[in-house]
Parts: sequence; C-alpha cells; structure tokens
Amino acid sequence: MSESERVGIYGGTFDPIHIGHLAIAEEARAALQLNHVLIIPAARQPLKSQAQGAAPHHRLAMARLACADNPAFRVDELELRRPAPSYSVDTVQSLHERLGESTQLWFILGVDAARDLPRWHRVVELVALARVCIVGRPGYKLHRPSLEAALPALVGRYRLIDGPQLNISSSALRRRLALGQPVRYQVPEPVRSYIEAHSLYIDDELANSAPR
Repeated sequence: MSESERVGIYGGTFDPIHIGHLAIAEEARAALQLNHVLIIPAARQPLKSQAQGAAPHHRLAMARLACADNPAFRVDELELRRPAPSYSVDTVQSLHERLGESTQLWFILGVDAARDLPRWHRVVELVALARVCIVGRPGYKLHRPSLEAALPALVGRYRLIDGPQLNISSSALRRRLALGQPVRYQVPEPVRSYIEAHSLYIDDELANSAPR
C-alpha cells in the first residue's frame, strides 16, 4: 500500500451482516477519507455470549456477498484463521505488520462497544497502533469525559461521528428469522437469499409457537 493510505478496520460477529453494518462502514469511510475498509468477521468475541446462530464459514460467505458491490470494502478472514478467543489487539497488530507503519489504521466500532473499551484486552496497545472511530447508534450515549478518564491513552486518538442511526441489530434479525418473519430490506438481498438457501437461523419450535 502507498504511504498516503488510510485503512479502516471493522470487526464483528456479523451474524448476520446487515445494512446497518454496511452503512456504518460507509459512513466511516467517507468521514475519515479511508481508502479501504476491512470487514473482519470474528471467530468469537471474548466479551460476547458464545450463542451465535451461523457457523463461521457462513458468516464469512455472507460478508463477502454483502460487500461485493462496494470496491472500498474488503472482507478479511484473518480472525477466522486464528484460534479463539479473538482479541482485537492481535488483529490490529497483524494488520500493522502486514500493511506497514506508513498506513494509518482506524479501528471502527459502535458507541455501545466503545463504552466497554477500557475493559478490552491490551487496549492501550490497540489505541497506540490504530486510531479509533466511534460511530453513534440509536439508544446509546457516550460520556466522553468518563471514557477518557477510564482510558487516558485514547485522548487525541479517537473521533466520534454521528453515523447513519439505523436501528437494526443482528440479534433482532436472528429472532425474526427464527420466527419466520421477513428481513427483506434489512439485509442485502444476496445475503437474504443465502440465508434462505442454507436454511440459517431457523427455529421450527419457536416459529410454530409464534402467534399468527
């Protein structure tokens, strides 16, 4: 990569990836003038429950389908190749080594995740390697003085942007799919087709018990 490149790092379980994820990545790309955004599905996030609906290879395939029409998005399976648990600092360190010191890295995450940032594994190292882009989400507020007091290394190393404010979550989509409810227009159409073709997130017992 050239000396002038700025690269975003956007990780998550993406279970499933949806238009809210893509809108956040695009908002960060535009606001930070990023050359690329790396979409990185996680094997398992250490601070989240292990109860996820789709196997890693399905989540990777859906991410690739979702990003196929945006040349600025690149799906990277770096975390899926590593044994769990998946720590963000290891991902950032690997990308720092791969892309070189001249590439400016931006770690993208939502306000909800940012509030837990001081608890993250080796977070001081992470913010030394990459600047942080915190994207607003509906229903969440960030108290910047509290965050900076809890994580002084972050001061001067982050930017808060409003984001697209789309109130869509993977957990809500999984429940809708388990109930047999539509998710069209909430996930990219190729992803919806993939979910249907592979019968992902189906819960026959839950669907049969839903009110009709």
